This record gives sequence, C-alpha cells and structure tokens, in this order.
Amino acid sequence: MPKKSLFVWGGWSGHEPEQCVNIFAPLIRAAGYDVDVETSLDVYTDAARMATYDVITQVYTMSTISKEQEKGLLDAVRGGAGFAGWHGGMADAFRNNTEYQFMVGGQWVAHPGNIIDYTVQITDHDDPITAGLNDFAMHSEQYYMHTDPGNEVLATTTFGAKYCDWIDGTVMPVVWKRRWGAGKVFYTSLGHVAKDFDVPEAKEIVRRGILWAMR
Repeated sequence: MPKKSLFVWGGWSGHEPEQCVNIFAPLIRAAGYDVDVETSLDVYTDAARMATYDVITQVYTMSTISKEQEKGLLDAVRGGAGFAGWHGGMADAFRNNTEYQFMVGGQWVAHPGNIIDYTVQITDHDDPITAGLNDFAMHSEQYYMHTDPGNEVLATTTFGAKYCDWIDGTVMPVVWKRRWGAGKVFYTSLGHVAKDFDVPEAKEIVRRGILWAMR
C-alpha cells in the first residue's frame, strides 16, 4: 500500500493556498504517494480517516479552528502522522490556539518592511532537508517569529536595521523540524505566495520537508 498524504487549504486567499497546493500535491504524487486534498478543517474530526494519513500538509492562514478539529489534528500527529507546511499556512493559522502553536514550534508575529530582499543561510548542510543547498536570496516577507528553543533549526535569516533598528542583527529560524508525540513536524517560513516557489531552493526545501515528515 502506498503511503497517504493529506493537503488541507483555506483561510486568507492572499497567501494563494490553492495555487501553492497545486505546486506541491503533484510533487508528492510523483514521489509515489497517494494524495487527498480538502478545503475544510472538518476532515480533522474523522479520527478513522486521519489515522490513515502518513503526513498532513496544512495551508490555512488567519482562521479559526474548533476544539474538536484541533483535537483531531493534534491526536493524529501525536499518534505518528507527520505535519508539514510553510509560512502563515502553518505558523499563522490559529492565533488563539496555543497547543496547536506548541506543536508547530513557532508563531508569526511580524514581517518588517513587508516584501523585501533578504538572504536565507543554510545552517545544517548534513540534514536530508537541506543537504547540498547553498545560501540563497528571497524577495518576499522576512518572517519575524516567536519560536520554540527546542526546534532543530536547519536554516536562518538575519534581520537588518532598516525597518526596525532594535532587531538589527537578530538571527531568526527559517527552517526547522521537531517532534510532537510520535509525529514528525517540519516547518519553513518561506512561501508567502506561489511565485516564491520559483526560487528552486525554497521549493526543494518544502518538497523534502513533506517527504521527511512522512510517518
């Protein structure tokens, strides 16, 4: 039986969730996995169905989640399903849900200057998610985040003084992985809109991260 992947998209349309899913769902299918795509968080409440998935990729920004939906997702990941995603679709999904944020390992709080030029530094050249990749440039939102010190950080970015001088020199995680119970969690702050994945490194990091998180 091939492994199964679930993509769930919705929330704020400015993050182009459908367009981004349409980039990555075919890549995961091409890797040999069955892929389902849903547009409602209600899928999380179907425990029997959720138990069949090996990785869940959520692209759902600035929304709300019910207690039952949140419990279903957290239980699935705690039970061994992977959870993988990017940008606000994972780390600015549910601002009122601290246990969800505990699982993710971080929460977006600002992007000084909005769309700017910045550099991503690869800090772990041995991990399978970032191996063989060099530092690269982005023209997008540089995410300032509150992050869990327990994250295993694979790439970072450094803030300058142009927009907020008090954060000059702050080194911020851009790619990390962690555990939640038996599940593996992957996150990157890259990917504000679909065009960001025209940057080959950004696209490859997400592809590898989803596959790494598989049960």
